[in-house]
Amino acid sequence: MRAVRYHEHGGSDVLQTEEVMRPEPDKGELLVAVHAAGINPVDTYFREGAYKPASLPWIPGSDVAGVVTAVGEGVTEFKAGDEIYATALGNWLQGTCAEYVVVPTEMAAPLPESVSFAEAAGAALVGVTAWQSLIATANLEPAETVLIHGGSGGVGHMAVQIASATGARVVTTASPKYHDTLEELGADVVLNYARDDLQEAIEDAGKPDVILDHRLDEYLPLDCEVAAKGARIVAIGNEDAEATFPSVPAARAKALSVHHVSMFNTPDVGAVLKRLGTLMDSGKLTPLVYDTYPLDEIAAAHDAVLDESFLGKLVVTP
Repeated sequence: MRAVRYHEHGGSDVLQTEEVMRPEPDKGELLVAVHAAGINPVDTYFREGAYKPASLPWIPGSDVAGVVTAVGEGVTEFKAGDEIYATALGNWLQGTCAEYVVVPTEMAAPLPESVSFAEAAGAALVGVTAWQSLIATANLEPAETVLIHGGSGGVGHMAVQIASATGARVVTTASPKYHDTLEELGADVVLNYARDDLQEAIEDAGKPDVILDHRLDEYLPLDCEVAAKGARIVAIGNEDAEATFPSVPAARAKALSVHHVSMFNTPDVGAVLKRLGTLMDSGKLTPLVYDTYPLDEIAAAHDAVLDESFLGKLVVTP
């Protein structure tokens, strides 16, 4: 099969399209013909060596949507011909930027008929991250106010919709060119993240009970200032390794809590994907695919996911 691999860590130029042996499913696994694979910033972190894959050479990619072509011993919930989507690969298991990939059954869910392969591949990692952050970790409730930093991002635009589906009041930040779309996706208030009076604007929109932060090292001081008493701050990313409270006593007085979430630590990925599938099938959750790339142009996709401004997700179609 054709697969993208890197044999050493480095920039996008280390990615090579190669002919490799097609894998075979082991006990409890599926062999999936890849129709679409999502591109995420975390793929570049593994490629660069900031995160360590299980071994080298390595196939990048966490998300996949495709068709089951074979099942391993003991698999009863899926069969050849089933359309599925999955995530949490590319970490200790080889990734999804290939013509075939092996997927443990607990990381997969049926693909709803109304959802395309590209949409599902774009939804998986970011959808699970948003769900784990807002629902499983922060226990977001109806009528609470949630602040989502970076609503135009992969996780952000899914989080806006998931939060809206719960009945929460959704406040998000983004570049002005994305405001109308984010309102259509369910945001009640959309603010320009670059405005000088961002703190006051957030407070005017309503002190948030839950904050989803993708740049904790940059926004933690702001989070602490605008948060309601007892607020839950969920951190899914940072640029620098350190993020400090401007005042620990002030945070303690507000009874603030900070939770660090990684999609790879989700205890049952398949169960979350099934719930996301229900939301997508009902029209309450729509993953936006900004652009697609052929397998041979994955280097360009890796560059774009870090360097370009867009709303939604990038997808590779082998």
